[in-house]
Amino acid sequence: MKNRTANLVVTGLIILASIGIIESMLANPAGFLQRIAVIILIGGIVFFLVRRFYLSTPEKQEQRAFVKAAKRSKKRFTQKNGKQTNRRSNVGSLSSFKKQSRNKKKSAVHLTVIEGKKGKKKNRASF
Repeated sequence: MKNRTANLVVTGLIILASIGIIESMLANPAGFLQRIAVIILIGGIVFFLVRRFYLSTPEKQEQRAFVKAAKRSKKRFTQKNGKQTNRRSNVGSLSSFKKQSRNKKKSAVHLTVIEGKKGKKKNRASF
């Protein structure tokens, strides 16, 4: 029963708000547009300030380092795949392909070290 009452109250508020908006738009369209523009402007300023000052924490900087490392490894991985497709498109002898693969040392270039809180040790229970 409480849920039905809440739905009726919310529906009534939405209907009254829409009637007020329509009446305001018909009575004074310039004032209505001016109020909407002011609301959007103030909302944008608040959003910018919160994003600029409140969310600029060290965790955010570490996240930026992670995203940067992920972009680098993705770029390296796509370049690596691109080179392989070029080799396969140039059909050559199988023995020359095997020689190239033997001479090339494999390394984990897709892994990147991210600077972080390395000095701070976790408090773990010893076994």
